[in-house]
Formats: sequence, C-alpha cells, structure tokens
Amino acid sequence: MRITLSTGRQIDTQKDLSAEERHIVQKLYAWADVVDTVEAFENKRKQALQAGWNGSGQVIERSVLRQIIDDLGKKVRTRLRHQPGSG
Repeated sequence: MRITLSTGRQIDTQKDLSAEERHIVQKLYAWADVVDTVEAFENKRKQALQAGWNGSGQVIERSVLRQIIDDLGKKVRTRLRHQPGSG
C-alpha cells in the first residue's frame, strides 16, 4: 500500500514499515473514520502501539510511523470540524 501524506510525501508501507507497523496503520485508518473525538483517536493510537500485533507487544513509534499517524490525526480533526453540529 502506498500512502500520500498531506505534505505530498509518499510512503510505501511494504518497504518503509514493519508488519506490526502496517497492522497498526490499517487499524488506525479504520478508527479515523468512526471516532467521535480527537481524544478517542489518540486513545486508539496509544492502545494500538501498546498492544502491537499478533503478540508482538509494544511497537516503538518510529518517525515514518509517527508521520503517518499524525497525518491521520489531522484528517480526523478536519472531519470532525466539518460534521453537522460541530461548529
């Protein structure tokens, strides 16, 4: 999967992320569309990093992973700001 960040940077998840990191990104993409608050997204972020994937345990948030997740957080903020009744 290739991800284009809002900065224009392209990330090839197959080459740039570990399997555990890819799993976390996939989870957070799903959560980004359904959380009701930015805080809920940040909680999911913490939970995903702490749990890891397939018994891997905690995953360290490397720079490339942080950039992807931060970009997702921006998208969550934008989505919530533009929801009816949010402002």
